[in-house]
Amino acid sequence: MNEFMKRAVQLSADNVRDGGHPFGAVIVKNGQIVAEGVNEMHHTFDVSGHAELLAIRRLQKDLQTNDLSGYTMYASGEPCPMCYTAMRFAGLDDIYYCQSVEEAGEAGLGLSGEVYHDLKKPNEERQTVMKQMKLTDGMENPMQLYAEKSK
Repeated sequence: MNEFMKRAVQLSADNVRDGGHPFGAVIVKNGQIVAEGVNEMHHTFDVSGHAELLAIRRLQKDLQTNDLSGYTMYASGEPCPMCYTAMRFAGLDDIYYCQSVEEAGEAGLGLSGEVYHDLKKPNEERQTVMKQMKLTDGMENPMQLYAEKSK
C-alpha cells in the first residue's frame, strides 16, 4: 500500500476514535498531498460532510477553481454515489479506495450500497421517486438564460 492510501486510512481510523465514521481522504498532485478530509457528519450534522467532498471543497477553495484534472484521490472507503459524482464533476484523474461498499455494509454502514442498488432501478421503482415539475407560463427558463449567456 502506498503512503497516500496509508494516510487516508490513518485519517479514517483517527476519525473513528473521534466519534466519527471510518472515512478519510487525501488528494495528491505531483507526489504531494494537497488536501485532506475526514467524514465530519458527527460534528457538522451535514449529510454531505463526507471525507472526499470536504477534501475537494478545501482544494477548490484554495485554488479558486472547479477543475481538479491532474489530481488523484485516495479514499479509505469506496466512494458513495454523491462523492463519486463530485469527483467526476471536479475532473479528478484517478480515484483509489481501500475498503469496499460491501465491507462498509458489514460494519453497519450499508446505505451507500443501497443507494448504488437503487440508482440502477427505473425512477418509478426507486426508494425515493423523483418527480419533474415543468416550467409554467410567466416563469423564466434558467437553462435558456445560461445557454444564451454561454454563447
